[in-house]
Amino acid sequence: MSQEALEDGEAIAPRPRAPTRRFERRRSAIIASAVEELNRKGIRGMTLGEVAARLDLVPTGVIYYFRNKEELASACFLQALQRFEGLIGEARGAADPREAILRFLALFFELKHQAAVGAADQIAVFNDVRALNAPAVNDAYVTMFRSARRLLDRPGGPRLPPLQRNARAHLLLSEAFWAVAWLRDFEPVDYARAADRAGSILLDGVAAPGTPWPRARKLDLTHANDPRADASSELFLRAATELINAEGYHGASVERISAKLNVSKGAFYHHNETKDELVAACFQRTFDVMWRAIRAAEAGGGSGLEVLVSAATALVEHQWGGASPLLRTSALTTVPESMQPELIRRFDRLSLRFASVLCDGVADGSVRPLDVSVGAQMITGMINAAAELQFWAPGLTTGNVADHYVRPFFTGLLIDA
Repeated sequence: MSQEALEDGEAIAPRPRAPTRRFERRRSAIIASAVEELNRKGIRGMTLGEVAARLDLVPTGVIYYFRNKEELASACFLQALQRFEGLIGEARGAADPREAILRFLALFFELKHQAAVGAADQIAVFNDVRALNAPAVNDAYVTMFRSARRLLDRPGGPRLPPLQRNARAHLLLSEAFWAVAWLRDFEPVDYARAADRAGSILLDGVAAPGTPWPRARKLDLTHANDPRADASSELFLRAATELINAEGYHGASVERISAKLNVSKGAFYHHNETKDELVAACFQRTFDVMWRAIRAAEAGGGSGLEVLVSAATALVEHQWGGASPLLRTSALTTVPESMQPELIRRFDRLSLRFASVLCDGVADGSVRPLDVSVGAQMITGMINAAAELQFWAPGLTTGNVADHYVRPFFTGLLIDA
């Protein structure tokens, strides 16, 4: 600053002091505590009081480091995105896309292994990151997505067309995120084995080599014969489902559901006993639609692969169409813990059914030998992730989503690459 400025009475702003090690340790501990709460309850359900209680602090002890819950949640997501950028960056040193994707999955599953045995902190999951709507987090996520997308590129070779490249990058990341839900069935020592199985399915697909690609049959997933269905109930189900998908259980408050439909809280309670009853109905409708797809596909006959392709295509198109969205299975992480065990059991039954159809395909030769338990979970993850395709692959339609998103799952992520 010039002497003239000093003579005019301007003060020199003190230089901000660098954070001390103690400050950084406490800040990191708060983020680790918040990640645990965030992964259990979502953004809307996490409270600064519960984060503080995990560390034997009072809430003001957290506010000293983070002004509010949103700032703390942003720090959790930015930390997770930084970790993903590191994994992706290390994987990109591989010689080709196949090796890069396998390395990325191995690194990610090893990270989860370290967290499971207490050797590393957990990282935030991204189930309801959109509920935060923080520009810094959104920008960092887009940057991470672009980095992950480059894992699909062959050095010096042609790239996939943008639409296919985006859809497959979304599929790759979504399957990694969804693995958190099914790794609970594995011992931590077997996480590397799980990574190998998941990588094999993503890269080599489900269909047996040389099997012609089956044409997906059109399936009727409507619930016209459901005596419980009526127009008013459907409006509430759709509004609640959209809010839960976007912002988790706690984001779908009675007030916000009512406002979305432009009705009063009194009208809400006229049609619904409680919010939890409506949430349970949203899950029930999702279960009904998914079972309807599986049974309708099986009723049409054909090989195991034909059944799986028809069911998966119908469900992805149903999810993509948006007329009656499915509740994303990732919403399980934010519902009250008292509701979770039964809902998890019911989703597990659906996965077991997909596993059974995979076994049928292996037996009839249309599906290659693979780990059917992992394959079933990944089918569920692929269907689940279709809800966000519109953000990452603009240009997909109900007419081409099967070719650019469903087919690469069944035939291999790098086909035609």
